[in-house]
Amino acid sequence: MHDEQQAAAQVRIERHYPVGPEKVWRAWTEPQALSSWFMGGRPGVSTEAEIDLRVGGRYRIVSQLPDGERHDVSGEYLEVLPQRRLVFSWAWRSTPERVSRISIDFIARDGGTALLFVHDRFFDDQARANHERGWQPAFAQLDAFLQPQIQEA
Repeated sequence: MHDEQQAAAQVRIERHYPVGPEKVWRAWTEPQALSSWFMGGRPGVSTEAEIDLRVGGRYRIVSQLPDGERHDVSGEYLEVLPQRRLVFSWAWRSTPERVSRISIDFIARDGGTALLFVHDRFFDDQARANHERGWQPAFAQLDAFLQPQIQEA
């Protein structure tokens, strides 16, 4: 696959947060923190996360929507370098044969943390497009979760 095709077949999101890498790391690796922003911001949605944070360990995130619909995703940790890099497989319960991969790099920079998120190895381009759409509101919630509270004057 050519580099252009490879880049097109991934969802790539870059952020800079004004907090240390340990706080950004916790947002992705502590069940309570992850549950508070993943699928968050939608009224009536409850999310639970189970995390076994080690190479070969598994995670599962289940969100229950007000209409009873459930979103259930899980996978296995492939790389765990605390506060530096996290790589894991990603598969929805509804399509367990469609396993993709997420890589997140946490880089201390400018008094905060640069985050590089790459979701790749999609089943097809439609799956990539759907995930790209899904990650936008998720990152909006993560952004809000990691921003220090700004006091209005």
